[in-house]
Amino acid sequence: MRYSFGIILVGFVFGVSAVNAQQSKAMEREISLPAPRLKGNISVEQAISERRSKRKFTPQQLTPAQISQLLWSAQGVTEKQRGFRAAPSAGALYPMEIYLLNKDGLFHYLPREHKLEQLLQKDLRRDLAAASFGQGFIAQAPVAIVIAAVYERITSRYGSRGERYTDIEIGHIAQNVHLQAVALGLGSVPVGAFNDRAVKALLQLPEKEEPLYIIPVGYAR
Repeated sequence: MRYSFGIILVGFVFGVSAVNAQQSKAMEREISLPAPRLKGNISVEQAISERRSKRKFTPQQLTPAQISQLLWSAQGVTEKQRGFRAAPSAGALYPMEIYLLNKDGLFHYLPREHKLEQLLQKDLRRDLAAASFGQGFIAQAPVAIVIAAVYERITSRYGSRGERYTDIEIGHIAQNVHLQAVALGLGSVPVGAFNDRAVKALLQLPEKEEPLYIIPVGYAR
């Protein structure tokens, strides 16, 4: 049986008591996302023209459909037979992992299933802003997307050149997200200034995952 993103979150929040981070890790919960739309209301050209970095956001929360669309634009599967995704990747090795932070906690995006798994039930946006040298708009935005890389997935085939391929790929992903935000009537901003170790510790990333990019998204003031 499928439930909406909001309904499952409410049930999860009220059905599970507060636990420490390690216990929460063991209680991962998968949440189905709405199917992404394949046709929007504005052209690619218009989205490119209107894209600007936005650092002031209203408190209005994003809908499950908007969250679905943003994550799909980042790493969603666009060709099911071979598993190709929304952004090109050297050798189709896909070294990126996508995380989403909002008021309900920390989530990991599962591209093949187009689902979220809840990793933590704590709002980490203020802590993420602190780890990003006090950039308060990260805490103000209703959603923060964090892109992390597992370089080994590509360097195992391409050697040290794979690092460059990975860095190129993250640019593709980020641009997709920024343009998708515009198409949804939202604002976003690229963030590269943060303490790598602090962000990695905050999100409890696996040893081989490195955080590379943060994208706060929301309704711009």
